[in-house]
Amino acid sequence: MTYPETILWSRIRLKQLKGYQFYRQKPITEYIVDFYCPKAKLVIELDGGRHKSDDSIIKDTLKDGNLVNLGLKVLRFNNNDITDNIEGVLERILSKLD
Repeated sequence: MTYPETILWSRIRLKQLKGYQFYRQKPITEYIVDFYCPKAKLVIELDGGRHKSDDSIIKDTLKDGNLVNLGLKVLRFNNNDITDNIEGVLERILSKLD
């Protein structure tokens, strides 16, 4: 795991957020998502520097659209969101769990 993934995982694992179970590196169709909560149908993706290229933006947009078409919610955060504002990230995640 990357450092930002480790930070987020340490805060969402073991049902720490309202008792919701999260999984990491979860396969969903042809994708492997960073984190997934089946009860909330919530996918969380973390994006590092390589996700800023035009090609990566197109692939991420296609991936998100396909996941949404499966009835899932997708939240994307860049690594700086995690390292600089983990509490804000957790608030956004919590807002999608209800």
